[in-house]
Amino acid sequence: MTSVSLYWRIFGLNAVVLGSATALLLWAPVTVSVPVLLTEAVILVGGLVVMLVANAALLRIGLAPLDRVTRLMTTVDLLRPGQRLPVRGGGEVAELVSAFNAMLERLEGERASSSARAILAQEGERRRIAQELHDEVGQSMTAVLLALKRVADEAEEPLRAELHQAQEITRGSLDEVRRLVRRLRPGVLDDLGLVSAVTSLATEFSTHTGLHVVRRFDPDLPSLDHETELVIYRVAQEGLTNAARHAEARRVELTLRGTDRGVVLEVADDGRGIGAAREGAGLRGMRERALLIGATLDIWSPDEVSTAGTGTRVRLTVPAVRKQS
Repeated sequence: MTSVSLYWRIFGLNAVVLGSATALLLWAPVTVSVPVLLTEAVILVGGLVVMLVANAALLRIGLAPLDRVTRLMTTVDLLRPGQRLPVRGGGEVAELVSAFNAMLERLEGERASSSARAILAQEGERRRIAQELHDEVGQSMTAVLLALKRVADEAEEPLRAELHQAQEITRGSLDEVRRLVRRLRPGVLDDLGLVSAVTSLATEFSTHTGLHVVRRFDPDLPSLDHETELVIYRVAQEGLTNAARHAEARRVELTLRGTDRGVVLEVADDGRGIGAAREGAGLRGMRERALLIGATLDIWSPDEVSTAGTGTRVRLTVPAVRKQS
C-alpha cells in the first residue's frame, strides 16, 4: 500500500471542504441578491464558518503528530532516557516520528558515551590529585610535625607552648588533607568493600557537619563490580553533601538494600525539599553517573505528592546484579 504524502493529504482535506461548499452553493435553493439581503448574508457567513471549522478540525487531526513531536522536543532531557513517541500509520509524518525517535536514541547513546569518558577522566584526575596530596603534601606536613615536636621538646617556656600550638594546627591541617584524600579517592572502597566505605562516609559526614545520619544497610548485598560500587558511593556522597549544604537538614537516612531486581540506594533528609528548583550540577552529575551503569535515579520531595512528609529523597536503582569479574 502506497503511503500518501503530507502535501497531498493537506491538499485533499482542503479539496473536500471546498468541494462540499461548492456543491452546496450549486444545488442548494439559495440565491444571492444585489444588494445582499440579511438572511442571505447570514446563510453565507454561516457556511463560511462551517467550512473554516471543518477545515481546522481536519488539519488538526492530520497535523497532530507534528504537535506531539514539538512538545517532546521542548521537554526532552537526555539524562532521562526512554522518552519516545508512538509511531502510527504511515506516510511522511510516521517517517518523521520514527526519525525523531532514532535521533533521540542516537543522542542518548552519544551522551552516555561522552559522560562515561568524562566521568572516568574525572575519577582518574581525582586519583592523581589524591596521590599527590598523600605523597607530597601529606609527607611534607608529617615531616614538619615531627620537626616541631623535636624542637618543642628542647625549647624552653613560653616558646614550648607556642610550638605545641603550632603542632596542633599542623596536625589539624594534616587531618584535613587526609580527609580530602579519602573523599577524592575512597581507598576503603577498594580494601573493604561498599558497605564499609559508605559506613565510613556516613560517619565522617556526621562528625564534620553535625548531621544525624541513620544507616540502614542490608548485610548480604550481592557482589557488584568496582564501577558500580564507585557510582553508588559517589551518589551517596553527593546526596549527603546536598543534605548538608543546601537542604538545611538535621537528619538523614541512608539506606542500602538488595532486591530481586538489583541494589537500591536511598538518601532521605528532613530538609526544605527541592520544590520546583532547577537541578544543579550536583544532581545532574548523579544522573550522569547513573547512566554510566544503566541505573535509574529518582529525585523528589514527598510534600510534592502528599502532606505526609518533607525533605528530599534520592533513590538510585541498579536494575540488575553486576558481578565482579
